Amino acid sequence: MTVIEETHRLPSPAPKPQSLAFDGTRLWMGSRETQRLYAIDPVSWTVREEAQAPGTPWGMTVVGDELRVLTGEAPDDNRFIRRFVPGHGFGTNDRIACPDDTGSQLSFDGERLYVSQWYNKKILSLDDRGVVGTTIELPRGICGQVVVDGCFYLITTDDEATEAYYVTRVDARDGTPQIEDLARVGFAARALAFDGARFWTNHREADEIVAFELAR
Repeated sequence: MTVIEETHRLPSPAPKPQSLAFDGTRLWMGSRETQRLYAIDPVSWTVREEAQAPGTPWGMTVVGDELRVLTGEAPDDNRFIRRFVPGHGFGTNDRIACPDDTGSQLSFDGERLYVSQWYNKKILSLDDRGVVGTTIELPRGICGQVVVDGCFYLITTDDEATEAYYVTRVDARDGTPQIEDLARVGFAARALAFDGARFWTNHREADEIVAFELAR
């Protein structure tokens, strides 16, 4: 299996980049260390907007003109999904609790929100109230997630302490998930976003954000 072909490896605007989402023009990154969101212009690689999150922004996805951010909040890193409106910030009451009080990554397929449970190796669909619909079971832990052309593209690993990370595609459209590893990543990656041409992920421990191309 081949290793991903990196096209860009750029310094993160804040240490420990954790979550990523692309809104059509800007790449949003959430930092585990600063607990802030950063809107990055991918051409000039400058920050256009930033905002304080109510906790650690573990996962993030675009929903229309807004973001949904999966946060871990004090005192016990309780997991919630919060609504963020660029230019306005987080709503004070716009949050739903993650199922089982766990979750790491988010994606949106245009109709439903999906949350992944890393250690339970599952993707759960959620309605607007956080009620669980379908469940997809995976063979590995999930540490990056985005929906492209109706399929889930994931960063997966059996052991987060190693560098054995993979790009995994899951097609669950006919009700029976078809799971395929497409490439090895080569480092301990966190998050996955897609800008229409390239995928983006974080090399968190190197404080870098990496773009790569992948045949789909």
